[in-house]
Amino acid sequence: MTKEGAVEIVLRGGRLLDPQRRVDRIGDLVVRDGVIQAVVWEPCNVRPSAEIRVIDVRGKWVTPAWVDMHVHLREPGEEYKETIATGTAAAVAGGFGAVACMPNTTPVNDCAAVTQFILRRASEQGYCRVYPVAAISKGLRGEEMAEFGELREAGAVAVSDDGRPVMNAALMRRALEYAKAFDLVVISHAEDLTLSHGGHMHEGLVSTKLGLQGIPAAAEASMVARDVLLAELTGGRLHVAHVSTEASVWILRQAKRRGLPVTCETAPHYFTLTDEALEGFDTVYKVNPPLRTRRDVEAIKEALADGTIDAIATDHAPHSVLEKDTEFQDAANGMIGLESALPLVLNLIREGVGDPLSILAKVTCNPLKILGVPCGGLEPGAPAHVTVIDPDAEWVVEPESFLSKGRNCPFRGWSVKGRAVMTLVDGLVRYPVA
Repeated sequence: MTKEGAVEIVLRGGRLLDPQRRVDRIGDLVVRDGVIQAVVWEPCNVRPSAEIRVIDVRGKWVTPAWVDMHVHLREPGEEYKETIATGTAAAVAGGFGAVACMPNTTPVNDCAAVTQFILRRASEQGYCRVYPVAAISKGLRGEEMAEFGELREAGAVAVSDDGRPVMNAALMRRALEYAKAFDLVVISHAEDLTLSHGGHMHEGLVSTKLGLQGIPAAAEASMVARDVLLAELTGGRLHVAHVSTEASVWILRQAKRRGLPVTCETAPHYFTLTDEALEGFDTVYKVNPPLRTRRDVEAIKEALADGTIDAIATDHAPHSVLEKDTEFQDAANGMIGLESALPLVLNLIREGVGDPLSILAKVTCNPLKILGVPCGGLEPGAPAHVTVIDPDAEWVVEPESFLSKGRNCPFRGWSVKGRAVMTLVDGLVRYPVA
């Protein structure tokens, strides 16, 4: 990320929301040299000058920069879908100051060279911090484990074969054991391919009506159960990605009650949309795991409310028209989410699913804790990663105006409320771009 002159920034009069310390209070935030210098609770008399930029954020929320722990930046290999530059530009526009990118690139991020390439490209062209997630298995083939030590040393924060499940239970066991030695969390794409093979959407009344082969909820839940048992066996840290079913929630809730080292995430589309969205055969709604039933959506919200689900991640998966503008059965799975997630997350607060601090924790400090990345929050001495939100901003989702290359957004045309108006990364205003 490019540097600019050292200018003190004072965010004046905002509602400071810091989930890590349970702070919710009106105040001023002072930023200089990439660090939060002070949090001032009394009115500040600092005046603007050549060295001081005072920004009036009264009526706005000031939070730690949001973190999306599950995105697909597509680079290297599929730059026509997204690049690190465009993906991170989309991230800061959506209020995210950091993203963790999945390893299913071309070549796969299964060696130090690819991890280092991602970090180097992020440093040169990125707008936010990028945390590479490396592969569990070489080539994502599920046959031979990647070199976790080499990947960790190169800068990987976690391992996952996301996009493909690790079907071999013995390999998953070894991965949990080996990752433990390097303090890496194993991110599970929970899917039993013998149950999901050939499916295009959730198996249920809607799939029957449409004549499409379905994917049963058990395809996810059975693999969640297996991986929870392996986490108990090994003591390795397990994180379950994109949880979408009531049964998975039940299994994960029991695992947490038993004190197992298990965390999980869901995505906005799993607490906002149902399988009924596919009745028009629009491929924008085709995603894996698939959109589920209203009952599953309510179960996801209950799990967000009671803390069973630790994090909200977008699973941002950009595709071009080549992959999406085709027959439903042939279309690629995936939706973009970086620039549409914020108002959907704020809806959880408006609906009473959780208070502002508990919901914001799922997109700020919790993802960082899961990935083992230091989380400073809004306190003096912490890195100045900050998101400023206008919770009352009303706007219409228009993917054509997005900074992402992807246009496969399921919320096109929705009238939403809440928007990021500024994102600071290392004390620099990365959005809006001057």
